[in-house]
Amino acid sequence: MSKIKLIKSEEDYELALDRLNEIFDAPLNSKKGEEAEILAILINDYEARNYAIPSPDPIDAIKIRMDEMNLKQKDLIGEIGSKSVVSEVLNKRRRLTTRMIRNLSSKLQLGADLLIKDYQLQS
Repeated sequence: MSKIKLIKSEEDYELALDRLNEIFDAPLNSKKGEEAEILAILINDYEARNYAIPSPDPIDAIKIRMDEMNLKQKDLIGEIGSKSVVSEVLNKRRRLTTRMIRNLSSKLQLGADLLIKDYQLQS
């Protein structure tokens, strides 16, 4: 097993990726397989700290999930309110209420922690 070290720089990151690529197909219960597993953990940690992808705002998350579930605005009338209220919410002209968040969280399987985040309303 080569000497494994923490990934503290972009150069360390590139070296770790190269090494992981070399030993990726090693058997799991071998020294190289164990090294690959450790490298994967270190690489994942470095990427989470340095290349984090911010989560979308609540309305964008709703739209993404609607697209994934092939839903239209009219499909959210029961969860949000009337047709016009759904339109206002999805166009960021009206804020989500607690009731809407609960209903949407259940229907769309989105975490309430995502839906409760603040977002900018459009004028």
